[in-house]
Amino acid sequence: MNAPETPKGAAPYLADRIADSGSQTDHSWRAAVESVPREVFLGDDVYRMDGARWEPVHRAEVGEEEWRRLAHRDITWVTQVEGVDAADAPGPLGGRPTSSATLPSLVVRTLEVAGIREGDRVLEVGTGTGYSTAILCHRLGEENVTSVEYDTGVAARAAAHLRTVGYAPTLVTGDGLQGHSDGAEYDALLATCSVRHIPRAWLWQVRAGGTITTALNGWMMASGLIRLTLDDTGVATGRFAGDRISYMLARPHERPPRPTFHRLPGDARTSRVDPGLFDDWTGHFVAQLAAPSAEFWTSGTDVVLSDVATGSQAWTEAAANGWTVHQSGPLRLWDQVETALLSWQAADAPEQTAFGMTVTDQTQTVWLEDPDGPSWRLPV
Repeated sequence: MNAPETPKGAAPYLADRIADSGSQTDHSWRAAVESVPREVFLGDDVYRMDGARWEPVHRAEVGEEEWRRLAHRDITWVTQVEGVDAADAPGPLGGRPTSSATLPSLVVRTLEVAGIREGDRVLEVGTGTGYSTAILCHRLGEENVTSVEYDTGVAARAAAHLRTVGYAPTLVTGDGLQGHSDGAEYDALLATCSVRHIPRAWLWQVRAGGTITTALNGWMMASGLIRLTLDDTGVATGRFAGDRISYMLARPHERPPRPTFHRLPGDARTSRVDPGLFDDWTGHFVAQLAAPSAEFWTSGTDVVLSDVATGSQAWTEAAANGWTVHQSGPLRLWDQVETALLSWQAADAPEQTAFGMTVTDQTQTVWLEDPDGPSWRLPV
């Protein structure tokens, strides 16, 4: 079924697709999706993946009918690659996306996990195109919405998009990891980017009993969505939702440039775990908890871990009796990962909903089953 040809019919079509996906159960969010025209927030240019490169797509070239159809598909449209906006791209580009229009079902699901309700005062970290900001404004009223965007150009376009549809929330250009103290205290803080750890400023700007909802990510690009609740001592706790979703890392938390990788023989031994556990959503997340400063990629059937700061590395290769792992450098990356995965398997390899997190002003810990179970400290 094609999306309707007019903006008036396209947004309800998108709301139907989100409902069909199971992401939306609160009908108040459906009303917001039906009311906010997503094509306004895409602007006039986006990227789509063409093989291994990002190809710019321009509204003027595809025509209005096709643009409306593209805008109201429940997918993420990349709007910037390595800092280059789609409007300025000379042609297809390689590299990592740095800004996007997140798929609407993910926006709605994140809002539902956050438990946001009428009357809440919300700080959104990551305005992006402004689409999720508009959804919040429709539900809560623009006077209750503050949104922070890091990129000045992205922020300016989002402000224009929001004006076009008639919303004027408080918009801030700056580092969302610092929050926005002038508007504190908030009932809820919601991040549409992911973070390696919870910024301390967020804890200070949310009221006791308030919530922080964000995707916890890392340099292995494993992700978990969590909702934390602050107590009256400033400690935040919560459990992971289990959704298999992720957002782009906040730019200050991004991976450092990777140097050319050369496999070093190091010390070799038989691995006690199957490298295929990285293919499991939760297994990959556990591995990242154990080696948070390492990057991960695959080479054929081999797994490679590399720590940029120390030069430590680990890589696996198939052997007659299973897998051989080679390790070199001051960090024994595979030892760390292996121990964590064995602890997870000993608990019958539960889904991510079995994990929780405790955040204080000094430490941040992810734990399995309960705070006294196996746990891993996050880099803060």
